This record gives sequence, C-alpha cells and structure tokens, in this order.
Amino acid sequence: VQLQASGGGLVQAGGSLRLSCASPGGTGIIYGMGWFRQAPGKEREFVAAVSWSDGNTYYADSVKGRFAISSDNAKNTVSLRMSSLKPEDTAVYYCAAARYYGDYEKMHEYDFWGQGTQVTVSS
Repeated sequence: VQLQASGGGLVQAGGSLRLSCASPGGTGIIYGMGWFRQAPGKEREFVAAVSWSDGNTYYADSVKGRFAISSDNAKNTVSLRMSSLKPEDTAVYYCAAARYYGDYEKMHEYDFWGQGTQVTVSS
C-alpha cells in the first residue's frame, strides 16, 4: 500500500505551500501520520507528525512556527501547511502512516510511505 502525496512545487523564499497525503484503503487502522524530507546528499529527516488518538502534533525545531500539520481522521488524510519557506526547506517530502502508537519522530515507527513530492524554494 502506498500513500498518495501531492502539492509540491517551486516557490520563492518567504512563500507558502500546502502538501496533502491520502491513505488509501488496505492500511487498517491508522494511529498517526507524519512528514519527512530528504534533501540531496542528506539523510531523510523528520518534519512533523500528528497522533490520531489525541491530536497531539510534533515538529522538528527547524520548522516550528512555520509549518502546521493537520489531519482528517475520517478520511485518513494529512496536510502540511508550510509558510515562510526558506531555501533550506528544499527537499523531497514524504508522508507516512503508522499502524501503532509510537515515537512518531522516528522513521521506523511508520508502516506505509508515499512516493515523495518535490518542494523547491528559490532564494
């Protein structure tokens, strides 16, 4: 099962983008969803996550105050609103879904992944 991510693109520094991710049928019950990103030559890193059970959200320090994650549990979808974008936010963004409770900042907690969507921020 592959999640379906969309919404990437090219934006100038200071601009905004909204990413969306849908979880198709076949994943079972979802307990949390998150976003990770990978810039060229770098490892994939945590960006943001949301817990389905209590609505708690989690953010990497580098995006706090600029990014906002939201979810629609009934539809198994998650969105990432990105504002005040910086060139260092340029990366391929991946959404992920977890079938169990866990540390949603860790990649190994996730069971399903999307194909990735490119975000490019020009200076």
